[in-house]
Amino acid sequence: MSVEKWDILNSFGKPTGRVMIRGKKSLGSGEYHLVVHIWVISSDGKILIQRRSENKKLMPGEWAATGGAAISGETSFVAAKRELFEELGISANKETLFKLLRIKRKNSFLDVWITTVDTPADKLVLQKSEVDCVKWVKKSELEEMIANGDYHNYGDEYFDSIFEKLDDYRGSFL
Repeated sequence: MSVEKWDILNSFGKPTGRVMIRGKKSLGSGEYHLVVHIWVISSDGKILIQRRSENKKLMPGEWAATGGAAISGETSFVAAKRELFEELGISANKETLFKLLRIKRKNSFLDVWITTVDTPADKLVLQKSEVDCVKWVKKSELEEMIANGDYHNYGDEYFDSIFEKLDDYRGSFL
């Protein structure tokens, strides 16, 4: 397994010129790294969710968003495009992958992206070291999973922002 390096960002989300090795040290006060989530929706409004591999150190076996940390030197778009392809086998480009929002968290900037795909779940190419399975769900089903604790709890601010932006996105593009 190769060493994963992350760019250290300042409180404005700008690279400081310093990097860290994943898992080797904690970020200090005012230090951040970049994380991306990618929400995949179908043209009929369903949302693709994934269950993380049981072998993952963080959140094993949980239903969660597609995504991960940006590797040193990657832009948010490049990281989102890479994670989407690595985890689900979905190719994207600037015409199909759109940034919804940025959330500043304790030690990360979380950029949330969206793309529209209509590939059946059983036709996606899953990265088994990351993803156990995927399924398409209605928004109401996902909301129920969140309420029941069956989907990772990213917090009310996250879900409120995501659902508002998903509704805006669907209204603008679909």
